[in-house]
Amino acid sequence: MVVIMDSGWNERAACKDADPDELFADGAAQHRAKALCTGCPVRTECLAYALDARIDHGVWGGMTERERRALLRRRPTVTSWRRLLETARSEFEQQPRPGRLPTAQTG
Repeated sequence: MVVIMDSGWNERAACKDADPDELFADGAAQHRAKALCTGCPVRTECLAYALDARIDHGVWGGMTERERRALLRRRPTVTSWRRLLETARSEFEQQPRPGRLPTAQTG
């Protein structure tokens, strides 16, 4: 399988300067790798990329390979994780929250 990187998001990743061995760790070390993803500005894009490309190893978007495999098994009909996750993020951001004014709808 040929995997083409989306050349925008990976340059903004919280882990871009991390040692790759930390991101492709096993066992308990995966918890440290997942911690790098907390608060990452491109976590959604990273996870969608790994799911769409069916990447088998490493922590991507805050999920281990085992967690991603389980998600793929639970949702076999998803054809574009990128579209699904971006839509979900957009809908979440549109929800009114206490202390925040609702965004204006244009249309």
